[in-house]
Amino acid sequence: MQRLFKFLTSRVVLVALAILVQLGWLIGSLWTISQYHRLWSLVLVGLSWVLSVHIAGRQGNSAFKLSWIILILSVPFAGIILYLLFGRQRLFASAEHRHEQIFRELSRTLIQDTKVEKEIAAAGAAVARQVAYIRKKAGYPVYADTATHFLPCGEEYFPALIAALKKAERFIFLEYFIIEPGYVWDTILEILKEKAKAGVEVRVLYDDVGCIQRLPMRYPEELESYGIACHKFNPFVPFISAIMNHRDHRKIVVIDGCVGFTGGINLADEYMNRVVRFGHWKDTGVMLEGEAVWNLTVMFLQMWNTVRMSEEDFARYQPELKKDRGSEKELSFGDAEGAAASGENRGLENENACRPGGYVQPFCDNPLDMETVGENIYLNMIYHATRYVYIATPYLLIDNEMMTALTLAAKSGVDVRIMMPHIPDKKLIFLLSRSYYGQLLEAGVRIYEYLPGFLHSKTFLVDDELAVIGTINLDYRSLYLHFECGTFLYRAAAVDELKTDYLATMAKCTEMDLEFCRSTPFHLRILQRFMRLFAPLF
Repeated sequence: MQRLFKFLTSRVVLVALAILVQLGWLIGSLWTISQYHRLWSLVLVGLSWVLSVHIAGRQGNSAFKLSWIILILSVPFAGIILYLLFGRQRLFASAEHRHEQIFRELSRTLIQDTKVEKEIAAAGAAVARQVAYIRKKAGYPVYADTATHFLPCGEEYFPALIAALKKAERFIFLEYFIIEPGYVWDTILEILKEKAKAGVEVRVLYDDVGCIQRLPMRYPEELESYGIACHKFNPFVPFISAIMNHRDHRKIVVIDGCVGFTGGINLADEYMNRVVRFGHWKDTGVMLEGEAVWNLTVMFLQMWNTVRMSEEDFARYQPELKKDRGSEKELSFGDAEGAAASGENRGLENENACRPGGYVQPFCDNPLDMETVGENIYLNMIYHATRYVYIATPYLLIDNEMMTALTLAAKSGVDVRIMMPHIPDKKLIFLLSRSYYGQLLEAGVRIYEYLPGFLHSKTFLVDDELAVIGTINLDYRSLYLHFECGTFLYRAAAVDELKTDYLATMAKCTEMDLEFCRSTPFHLRILQRFMRLFAPLF
């Protein structure tokens, strides 16, 4: 009873109730007016058609638009309000302008090494176009002098992160969707406190919705008392607003500008299997050491200064590069030992030779520019695959473009495999994800479910050469509404390590077949088909 009372009086419930009351009042008012005033009823119907035509003509995903059109035409008085509140994919102009302005300032430091660019061009047209797309549309260059370390689970991610944090000398930046008190966060927090006392600049940025049931409302003030600068992204307030639809789903750690972490792993005990919620939690991450960490630093600084409404000297966080090893570059501060070691034997036979250590290009995606960078990178990888495409994702809510790419690749003889969880964290989303199995299986795509528990990895692997490790799920929210990040890898050490882990994890999976799809109870199939109409809204 005490737990129930605590839940009912929690911030998330109170805020949700306030929003529902406001939403109900708006919808109820429109419905009442339409019932008693025939003219208003006709006006609402007319507005619904005008809005539907407007949505159909807008740039964007066709499935996303179709779902809103169906809702608006079916229930005009509710559909119009819901669309105006939650259907728009962009923030207010002032917020967009500030976000873009900060990036323009930071982009002056994102300089592409022309020698690396030539090496990529010599490697092949497909990878050169992929790298060029990320550079042009996301704004981030590709690097050669960066060591990559694949982290196949939270149990390996956590010790590596702790070891790196303890070595921090200048600054620590953390940006996460979820932070939750427990063994993992408490251990990290103690290190952050010690570092702050020692004069290391520490900043923490977290998503308010991701942490709404996990952290106290005034948690930033608590961290500030320890000397740790902290801010919430897009605070969840008891007023209906379109901007509540956008969340910061990224996971980024930057240490001294020389060491970085990203991937699917949040800072909570379940991600390290210290507590069990949905069986064994399978996740992945990547640790970077070297120049490419600057991309992650820029991502953090852009978001930090956007939400804090602040300005600062960005250059003081950028490692200076000195050319004291011929054509090689060395970081002038921080623990760059790993990056230096990885580059010592990279003598180039000629100017256009590919470097043995591979290439690294961290990037981010956001809902402000209407450019679906994450999905387009995935599509490029699928269309240029010649042997195989291996995918790991916790959710599978895909649009027509992704479905076409996956099925066409499989029909063309490419070995396409998708790994999913067997124990879901969200049952309705899992049921909806399974509704896509039939069409994929018929085309020859192989689908596996991770039997020990919940698979939270977000990875793409192609032909032993290309990979993306990051935070981007195969669902509409990640691809269209959230702030996300990832690391594109070409012939890097982490690519081989990712393949080894994928095959080892697949051995713990069960392969799905068409018979399973046909055995789905009739009432669940009806529910799945209905949910598919509104899949982009989940």
